[in-house]
Amino acid sequence: MYTAWRVVSPVFDVTKPVNGIKGYFWFIRDILKFNKLNPKEKIKLSLISPQLMDKTSVTHFDAHYFYQQLWAFEKIFKSKVKRHVDVGSTFEMSGYISKITKAEFVDIRPLEVNLNNFKSVDGSIENLPYGSGELDSVSCLHVIEHIGLGRYGDKVDPSGHEKAIKELQRVVKTGGSLYLSTPVGKPRLYFNAHRVFDPEYIYKKFKNMELVEFSMVNDRGEFVENISIKEAKDQDYACGMFWFKKVIS
Repeated sequence: MYTAWRVVSPVFDVTKPVNGIKGYFWFIRDILKFNKLNPKEKIKLSLISPQLMDKTSVTHFDAHYFYQQLWAFEKIFKSKVKRHVDVGSTFEMSGYISKITKAEFVDIRPLEVNLNNFKSVDGSIENLPYGSGELDSVSCLHVIEHIGLGRYGDKVDPSGHEKAIKELQRVVKTGGSLYLSTPVGKPRLYFNAHRVFDPEYIYKKFKNMELVEFSMVNDRGEFVENISIKEAKDQDYACGMFWFKKVIS
């Protein structure tokens, strides 16, 4: 049975190669059927392009990324801020934000696009190119769990995620908002993919900030809004979404 969502697996998904092999059987069947129905339009072997993972009964989507972006976008839209800075999340979200306010996308791998109201900034989350207390509105979605593991070209540093947390707090102004998401549940490290954090750990690390709201995508792929962080402690690989406001400079 297919499900309409999926939670990103922290380990290798063995079903993909198996499903790929199975896909070749229906691919060959469909080629033979197409040739029989339309013999005049020859299929060139040099141009065949098997697409083996798309024949599903429903539309699959990544629950973490789908819900976290909607969650953050709604809050940014309602805040009516004149400038928003995103640190390392998906560049698509920054593109959408550029349609409602000035958007800046910070990443160690700059994005070369030509888009009004959009600015790509070459920078590291461990040393953000902004002054202390400069920013009213910042997002960082599904990023801090990767920092210090070398996955995206950053240096290997076991305390990298802690440095990222300090920098995010530093650049937000008093009264400003930080929209943060990260895997939460039973804490562990999958080197060099990512970490899973105890949600209480994240809450305590942002000591200069007040938690306005906590929401999550649970292990079943369900979006649950405005709940206690304690509800995420027993999850395996949930997506915790923290809306913080800076209270201490």
